[in-house]
Amino acid sequence: MLLPRAALTLAAFMSLALAQPGSVFLSGARHEYQRYNNCGPATLGMALSYWGGSLTQYQIAPVLKPNKNDKNVSPEEMVAFARKQGFGVHAGVAGDLGLLKRLLAGGFPVIIETWFVTPDHGGMGHYRLLVGYNDRLGHFNAFDSYYGPKVTLRYGEMDALWQVFNRTYLVVYPPSRKAQLATLLGRRMNGPTELRLARELARRETQASPHNAFAWFNLGSTLLRLGNAEEAARAYDRSRQIAPNRTLDPRRPANAVSHWPWRMLWYQFGPYEAYFKTGRYQEVITLANDVLGRINDHEESYYWRGLARKALGNLEGARADFQAALRYKPGYLEAATALQNLRAQGNR
Repeated sequence: MLLPRAALTLAAFMSLALAQPGSVFLSGARHEYQRYNNCGPATLGMALSYWGGSLTQYQIAPVLKPNKNDKNVSPEEMVAFARKQGFGVHAGVAGDLGLLKRLLAGGFPVIIETWFVTPDHGGMGHYRLLVGYNDRLGHFNAFDSYYGPKVTLRYGEMDALWQVFNRTYLVVYPPSRKAQLATLLGRRMNGPTELRLARELARRETQASPHNAFAWFNLGSTLLRLGNAEEAARAYDRSRQIAPNRTLDPRRPANAVSHWPWRMLWYQFGPYEAYFKTGRYQEVITLANDVLGRINDHEESYYWRGLARKALGNLEGARADFQAALRYKPGYLEAATALQNLRAQGNR
C-alpha cells in the first residue's frame, strides 16, 4: 500500500489501526547521501523532509557536530535539534518489529539506530530512516544515507543489528499529529513505562541467550536510566566477559581492552557513567584511554576521564580533559560545568 503523507485522513488512520496492511511504503521523504560521518544529520534531514522540512545535512551538521570529524551524533542531540525546529519527537527504546510496522502503517517514518558493518571500515553505529515494510518479502524499506534510497532490511537481520543500540527509535512528527502517534504508541508514550518495558525485555533476553553481550549491555543501560548504577555496572561486567562477535567487529584491533566491538563506546557511554557512579574510576580511565588512543577528538571520553581523574585527585589531568572536551564540542554543557566547578574548587 502506497501512502502519501497527505492521504491519511482520520477515517483512514482509524482503518489502518484496526486492520494493518501487509505492506506499506510512505512517499514524500527526500533521500540524501551523507558526507563524512554525517549519517545522523543526513537521516534527520530526511525525516524532517517527510513533513515538509527543507533542511539538509549542510544546515544540520554544523549545529549538531561543530567538529566535522565528530564520530557520533547522539539521539538526544537529534531530538533537541528537531524540537527547536518546531517538531515533536518521541525517542524510545526497546522497540519491536510490530511497533515499527504499526508506526509506518499509521503514516510515521521511523529513525532507527543500528550497528552497521562495511568491508572497508568494519563495525560502527549508523542511523536509517524506515519508510515501509513488506510482510510477504519479510523486509523493511529504508532510506540509507550510505547505500541509498532503495535499501531493504530483512526483519531478523535488522533486529539483531538494532539490538546493539537497545532498539532505539525516533519518531519525528508535527505537533498536530501527536494524538495519532499517542494512539499508535499506547503506553510507550510514557517514558518511565517504556523504560520498564525495556528492562523486562533485556532481562528476558539475558535469560534466553545468556551469551548475548548486547542483551546484557542493554540491561545495564536501562538499569542505569532507572537509577540503579550498581546493578547496571554488574550487567556491563557480564557483557564485557562475553567473547566478541567477529561478524559484527571484523576489523577489531588485537589490543582492544574490552570484548565489546571496538567502536562501541564511541556511541554509548553507559559503562563510563555506571563505573564512575560506583567508584570504579580507574576502569573509566582505562576504557577512555582505549578510545582516545585510537581517536583523539572524542569529547565524551574526555569528559568521563576528566571526572574520574578529578575523583582520584588528578586535578591537572581533569582540567586538561574538560578543556579538550570543550575544544571539540564548545557547547558541551556538562564539560563546561565540570570545568567551572574545578576552577571554583581551586580558588577555595
